[in-house]
Amino acid sequence: MDTNPVHSLGIHQPRIGTDMTNEPHKFNVKILKDSVKFYLPRVEGYLEIVRGMASRYSGMSLIEFDGYFEGKFEPVKYTKVEIHTNDIDEQCMMETANEIRIVLKQKSLAFEFNNKLILVDEP
Repeated sequence: MDTNPVHSLGIHQPRIGTDMTNEPHKFNVKILKDSVKFYLPRVEGYLEIVRGMASRYSGMSLIEFDGYFEGKFEPVKYTKVEIHTNDIDEQCMMETANEIRIVLKQKSLAFEFNNKLILVDEP
């Protein structure tokens, strides 16, 4: 008798790289290998940037949080914009982050690219 609760529910572990369309319960699996997280201050212009990202990328999540930088809480709320996609170039993301930093009139802007924290500063 199979005592694995996953199997007893009829749930099967997906076989990555396998065509699942011939299985009894057909489904497709899409794996997005790149993750980019921008930490945007909620200042004038940030909403237009978020809208632009939403129209460009299919997978995106937003999380609001309080900023704590340089040993103090900031009066401005922040939004973490997390994008999941494929084939993003790290150098391109650095240039994009710098453009966002300039539009939002910030001295620096942090973002994560595949779990590496990158800080873009003004010269």
